[in-house]
Amino acid sequence: MKPILKGKTRILRPAEVREIINAISKPEYKDKFEALLYTGCRYTELRWLYKHQKHFKDSSIHIPKFKPKSLYSERYIRLNPNGARAVQYFLRSDKNLPADYVTWIENLNRWAITAGIDPEGITTKTTRKTWESWLVTKYPNQLPYVFLSQGHTEMTALKFYLMIPFTEEDKKQMEYYTGGWI
Repeated sequence: MKPILKGKTRILRPAEVREIINAISKPEYKDKFEALLYTGCRYTELRWLYKHQKHFKDSSIHIPKFKPKSLYSERYIRLNPNGARAVQYFLRSDKNLPADYVTWIENLNRWAITAGIDPEGITTKTTRKTWESWLVTKYPNQLPYVFLSQGHTEMTALKFYLMIPFTEEDKKQMEYYTGGWI
């Protein structure tokens, strides 16, 4: 199946996520990948959370204004049970995400190739864009919650995350990952 690209960034299908997770040999790296996926956090935000763990509560992450260009003074990232588990596992890891995101991109590409997936467009933004795309697909009546949780405006989300060409099978498989988010 042809890769889904938004700009130069890859949006993964649920089957591709499953294959990549299966290709990651070290449990600690699976935890890092899943935490990035289930939170939709920016890479730098998740690195920050590792150092500021008090901002994680059972079903949410509080992110104070992080980027100078950020539209919001703070945001709360909503987590489903899978997301809460992924963050808990990530925070108990011995090490944070690599300081150099290029290392993470190299890991992602290696895992994709091991899984038999074309690595085109797979970057640090892939998990974030994948998660938001899945949420707007599965929860079309909850779009404001999705946008606010991800720190986007409605216009940004409409421009980048709606109308992704997911198959009906993709949509069925998303339920495993997104279930319980609302």
